[in-house]
Amino acid sequence: MVDIERRGGLILTNHRLEVPLDHDDQSGATIEIFAREIALPDAADKPYLVFLQGGPGGESPRPSTDPVGPGFVERAVRDYRLLLLDQRGTGLSTPVDGLEGMSAQEQADYLVNFRADSIVRDCEVLREHLLVEQWSLLGQSFGGFCSLHYLSRSPDSLREVFFTGGIPPVGMPVDEVYAATYERTAELVERHYARFPGDRDAVRRVVELCDVGAVKLPDGTSLSARRFRQIGNGLGMSYGSEQLHYLLERDPRSPMFGAVASAMLPFPSWTPIYTVLHEACYADGGVTGWSCERVMPSSYRDDITMLTAEHPFPWLLDEVSGLRPLKEAADLLAAHEWPQLYDADALARTDVPCAAAIYYDDPYVLREHSTATAQLLPRMHPWITNEYLHDGLRADGRVLDRLIELMKKG
Repeated sequence: MVDIERRGGLILTNHRLEVPLDHDDQSGATIEIFAREIALPDAADKPYLVFLQGGPGGESPRPSTDPVGPGFVERAVRDYRLLLLDQRGTGLSTPVDGLEGMSAQEQADYLVNFRADSIVRDCEVLREHLLVEQWSLLGQSFGGFCSLHYLSRSPDSLREVFFTGGIPPVGMPVDEVYAATYERTAELVERHYARFPGDRDAVRRVVELCDVGAVKLPDGTSLSARRFRQIGNGLGMSYGSEQLHYLLERDPRSPMFGAVASAMLPFPSWTPIYTVLHEACYADGGVTGWSCERVMPSSYRDDITMLTAEHPFPWLLDEVSGLRPLKEAADLLAAHEWPQLYDADALARTDVPCAAAIYYDDPYVLREHSTATAQLLPRMHPWITNEYLHDGLRADGRVLDRLIELMKKG
């Protein structure tokens, strides 16, 4: 189904398509995927650029049209017909919620179909539906993981690939990945305390108040100390350090503190895929086994002022009420033997041109891992920069412009 709208000098075309829940079972259950095409009126002959959003479990951005935003959208439509895909389970695609009425095993069996491999097969169905021979990709964060799998599986469908904060490691055990993210997060935490020296004591005070149930969330429940310490997640984003500082200026016992903290914490109930499949998105084969819980350094366990970030823990399925219906399924997924996502030999043979923004201080997708994978790709043009953190693409439209120029040179 397609509907078209003209707004602010742009043409917005909404595409809805039915796809198999399990692409290996064409006669089984189906779900719907949604993609919003954004183009200038004269764009009929321009190539498609598919935007793959971060996450897992994140919907594509909802664009503004007057002025055009986010910034990368305005830059993209100059050269492309931009396709914003709501990855399966997100946005206007068939959502994933608590999966009520299913057993834990049925929930887990359903959720195994929401990794990068299934998303890429959705893209292929959509590409064929639109009668497109080849298209370009822009992969942000987890969207880059999807893009790398696309390069492994169906490189002939790709004209070019742009990565922003999203080149994953290939063949690396998930425990090594998360151990490295703790190290980078620790660097950003100490950098924050050096910038705002009083904040370490402020964090200590909040943790002590959390321990006696004095910090309340908007729903009236108490914020636990371990949940509060996940507030370090924002340090990987532009302005995240200042936002944390402003939060800590407030009285932890005030309603506003609880409201602001709730909005800043990762792994909310309304994106269950983000929690239950986060470790799986890094699993290039094998079992994850709640890696973040197992590999947490002793420095984090011993120092209450050390903040965690994008680290999912099994206790989240107890403390976040909206995630509780998936608690047993999450444990089953943690014990699941995941198939390999990337083929190093296929990547080394690919002739698809690529360009990547690799953020030097990124705590989510580490530059060391990204540069190692970038070296596998024969036609990769990496740009390693400390000008931006993980959200550089949204923070500044010049990031995409720089990548497009790199692609044109090579």
